[in-house]
Amino acid sequence: MENLALFISISFMFNIMMIIISPFPSFAASTCGGPCQTADDCNGQLICIKGKCNDNPDNDGTHNCTGGGSCKPFGTLICNGKSYPKYNCSPPVTISTRAVLRNNDFSEGGIGGGPPSCDKNYHDNKELVVALSTGWFDRGSRCGKMIRITASNGRSVLAKVVDECDSRRGCDAAHAYLGTCGHNVVNGSDGVWRALGLNTDDERADVTWSMA
Repeated sequence: MENLALFISISFMFNIMMIIISPFPSFAASTCGGPCQTADDCNGQLICIKGKCNDNPDNDGTHNCTGGGSCKPFGTLICNGKSYPKYNCSPPVTISTRAVLRNNDFSEGGIGGGPPSCDKNYHDNKELVVALSTGWFDRGSRCGKMIRITASNGRSVLAKVVDECDSRRGCDAAHAYLGTCGHNVVNGSDGVWRALGLNTDDERADVTWSMA
């Protein structure tokens, strides 16, 4: 009986020690756009804004969720006497991806080149449609999907992805004999520009975009 009591006592002490030295369970912190309830739920310097982890607007210069990443050209294309960089990539897509908005003609007979690659159909320029740089187009995975574009004036619009803005090739009939697209371009129809309250004569505008 004494041996049994000793065995039970030792087993009890062993279990207590295992509980004490066992690591506490860890909880994975959310990254950009991840769900949260408090700032402790977010990774690094991110804070919880409206239930999602995002950059802290009070930390100037810290923009983990709005750009960054390394995307370098792999060569150049000479077109009409000018040199254009070629890209296979685009900056990472975040909840607020910085981009350059350019104007594109999606209509038949226009200066936009061949029909959009997603549906092989031309579109009236009043439609809210866009083409994305090669990396963002992601081999057509975003075809037909809606993105939200926000201009610096605060206005935003939902537009459908119908084509690739080719960052690798150009200077042929399919590309309207133009150079390569930049790696961070959203090519928008006249309708997109008007919905954002922008003037197409400006040729380019700084915007942000995200998946809708």
